[in-house]
Amino acid sequence: MATTHDHQDIKREKILEASYERFLHYGYSKTTMNEIAGDLSMSKALLYYYFPDKSQLYMAVMRKLAVDYLKKLEEKADTFGSLKEAFVFQINTHHDFIVSNYNFFDFFRLNEQNLPDTIWEIVEQVHKAELTLLTNAVKNEMEKGCIGPIENPEELVDLLLDAMHGIRVGAVSQKKSSFPRKEHLEEIRSKKLLLTDIFIKGLLYC
Repeated sequence: MATTHDHQDIKREKILEASYERFLHYGYSKTTMNEIAGDLSMSKALLYYYFPDKSQLYMAVMRKLAVDYLKKLEEKADTFGSLKEAFVFQINTHHDFIVSNYNFFDFFRLNEQNLPDTIWEIVEQVHKAELTLLTNAVKNEMEKGCIGPIENPEELVDLLLDAMHGIRVGAVSQKKSSFPRKEHLEEIRSKKLLLTDIFIKGLLYC
């Protein structure tokens, strides 16, 4: 028989799923706790019992999304046939994640100058996972003899990730915002692939 704790976990998961759908379709600013409670046929008081305010609910959904993204990275770890395959996978997976959840991230655009520490902790967790995935791919190529000795491969990959993160298009129209517009995402992805191709060609012997 399910315990009270089990029922609470199930209820919490349903809240996260319903909230994600709201945030995804309407964005953070246009979503209210009343609407989420209505979607669940739940009293607002009960919703507030689980999540004291909308921002904390958003953070919980963000953590859930991050966990799903990290699972995709973990499932592919050490399965790549080449260095290019690893980098292309990371770029495309990251791109697809942002595109499919774009409206959800309006919280970033609204608060990019004052994002809470919780968001930065999640971003750092994702960054470390991507860094580990790609660093291991570089190390594997070194072991195969396709790359010469690199004293600190993690530092090298971190530099490339920083460079990719800094890629922008439509600079004039984005002076007030560092979060890219949706119509620019495909061009950014293409530029990341080009930069990675140049990077890899500079490393490989074979």
